[in-house]
Amino acid sequence: MRRILFPLIFGLVGLGVLVSLGVWQMQRLAWKNDILAEIETRIAADPVNLPATMSEKNDKYLPVTLTGELEPGEIHVLVSVKQVGAGYRIIQSFSAENRTILVDRGFVPTSAKQAERLTGPMEITGNLHWPDEIDSYTPEHDIDKNIWFARDVPSLATVLGTEPVLVIARSKTDPEITPLPVDTAGIPNDHLQYAITWFGLALVWAAMTGYFLWRNHAPSEREEQ
Repeated sequence: MRRILFPLIFGLVGLGVLVSLGVWQMQRLAWKNDILAEIETRIAADPVNLPATMSEKNDKYLPVTLTGELEPGEIHVLVSVKQVGAGYRIIQSFSAENRTILVDRGFVPTSAKQAERLTGPMEITGNLHWPDEIDSYTPEHDIDKNIWFARDVPSLATVLGTEPVLVIARSKTDPEITPLPVDTAGIPNDHLQYAITWFGLALVWAAMTGYFLWRNHAPSEREEQ
C-alpha cells in the first residue's frame, strides 16, 4: 500500500490541477463571450452625432454619423486582407461640425495606392476607435514613402493636423474603397481550445497514473500469491 500511496496522491494532485485549469478556461470563455456580445451590441447600435467629449472607456466602438468634408492628403497604412492580399487603409482628415478628426475610409489594393479619391462634402457613418496597435514588433513608419504599419492615432493626428479621434467608416465613401468596419473578428477567443487541451491532458494524466499504479501494484499481488 505504501508503494502506491505517494504516486496516487501525486496523480490526484496533478489531475486536480489540470481539471482546474480546464474549468478556469471555460469560465474565461463565458466571460469573453459576454464581452464580445457587448461589443457587438455597441457596434450595431443606431449611430449618433459625434459627442463633444469622448472617453475610450465609455465611447469605444460608438456608432456615429458625420456630415462634413474630406480634406486633401491621405495616409496609407499597410494591411493584409484575407482572400485579397496586401493593400492599404486610407486615412484622411475630415472636417465636421467645426471639428477636424481622422477617418479610416477603408481598403484599397496596392495597385490603387495613388489613385484619385472622391472627396468633398459627404456623410460618413462609422465607429469610434482607439487602436494603438503598436508594440516592439511594429516597424517604424516610412513617412517619406507614406507607408505606415499601424493606425498610430496620436501620430496620425499630428501629421494630418486633426484631433486624436479616429472614426472607422462602415459606409462607402468611394466606389474603389472597400470599408473595413469595426467587428469582433480580430479579438482573440481561444479559450475553448485551451479548455479542450487541459481536459485532454487531464485524461492522459489519469490514464498514465492508473497505468503506473497498476504496474506498481501488480508485483505486490504476485508476491502475495
